[in-house]
Amino acid sequence: MQRMGMVLGLKPEKVEEYVRLHAAVWPDVLKMISACNIENYSIYLKRPENLLFSYFEYHGTDYAADMARMAADPITQEWWAVCMPCQEPLPTRQEGEWWAMMDEVFHHD
Repeated sequence: MQRMGMVLGLKPEKVEEYVRLHAAVWPDVLKMISACNIENYSIYLKRPENLLFSYFEYHGTDYAADMARMAADPITQEWWAVCMPCQEPLPTRQEGEWWAMMDEVFHHD
């Protein structure tokens, strides 16, 4: 299992819409998340900075392949098309990232 942490900004005028969307995530999106070996997935919002922190545990063996599978799913693409206009990626993210990957610096079980 691999723990993953990511960060992303939200446009101030879209915060409430994003929160509303995630109060009722589409069931097929949730099924795809699970099918791609992601468990224990949470997104946190830090106001007033409007930063999202995403945490999940990846239980698969090929993260790139699972993320490609998710990205190819038509329902997931529709969900992203609804959510992405709310989001504001960090200017310091790596090329090809939307959510900026974070380094784990501490963990305790």
